[in-house]
Amino acid sequence: MAKIVIIGAGAMGSAFALPCLDNNHDTTIIGTHLENEFIDNIKKNDNLHPSLNTQIPNEIKIFKFQNFDELFKSHVDLVVLGISSKGIGWAADQLSRLFKGKKIPNLLMLTKGLSIYKNKYELLVDKLERLLNEGGISKVNISAVGGPCLATGLANKVHSSVVIANKELKTAKKIADMLNTSYYHTSCSDDLNGVEVSAAIKNIFSMAVGAAKGLCSKNISDELREKNYLNTASALIKQSIHEMEIFVERLNGKKETVKGLAGLGDLYVSSGGGRNAKMGAYIGEGLTFSEAKKTKMEKVTVEGADLAKEIARKVKEDFDENKLPLMLGMINAIVEDKKLELNWEAFR
Repeated sequence: MAKIVIIGAGAMGSAFALPCLDNNHDTTIIGTHLENEFIDNIKKNDNLHPSLNTQIPNEIKIFKFQNFDELFKSHVDLVVLGISSKGIGWAADQLSRLFKGKKIPNLLMLTKGLSIYKNKYELLVDKLERLLNEGGISKVNISAVGGPCLATGLANKVHSSVVIANKELKTAKKIADMLNTSYYHTSCSDDLNGVEVSAAIKNIFSMAVGAAKGLCSKNISDELREKNYLNTASALIKQSIHEMEIFVERLNGKKETVKGLAGLGDLYVSSGGGRNAKMGAYIGEGLTFSEAKKTKMEKVTVEGADLAKEIARKVKEDFDENKLPLMLGMINAIVEDKKLELNWEAFR
């Protein structure tokens, strides 16, 4: 039995506690400094998680941030980060404060992200390692989870397959074995870059695939479009995989990873109706990004759009439009706030 601490009481962090518990691990969820009221509400409602609409088993301990330091006074085997990408700096500060000059437990990232740092691409796992190093922790071992796994599905023990990635395959396998259950099926990979890059950029391609209905034809009825848009969606998925392979290799990942759970698997789920796909659908219908945001998704975070804005300049510097016509077409539509135009002749 291992002691696992999950930082973040949101949907995915809380759902992730289920396979931990079902492997008989000592499992604790610790909220961030912003989640005190949220945790109070969970406890007042018999551990009913409002985002998951599922009760968290009593065996899973849930604490507010004020218990953070106390929780780490005894040995912890695995720290799981279930916070938003914007909270990584905060998490690094807290862990650095506790483990500066000491051995830090193995870390597992549920959160995905890609940004630009000193004119270079920086994955969220690399950002966390850099911040921890700057905080006085010299040796860090970070793994990541990739693959199609929606939090509500996991909370209800729907069959789901994921890949655990670490630069050291031995560590990835150890963590995968710790978490595998009859419904949460884990595999392992040493291609940490490939898994993380795929997981991040698939959000941009999910928007592109989501645009299929609007893009399939301008000259047919809504009825015919509804019946036939999958032709276009299939073409967009194929092109997405091709371009993801190019991009993953550019960031030192293995292109075969793209055809696995972290790439094709996650793209399939995300393009089937998530927030990125919904934004893509509006853009495909002819709205600009700002029009769609204001009139349809004003208070909704669209990760693919945020990523497009973050990496646009660097991607345009590094890639010819004929290499990534779909990705750059979507990036241009978002960043320049114009109607989506795709160079279909450049598709491969």
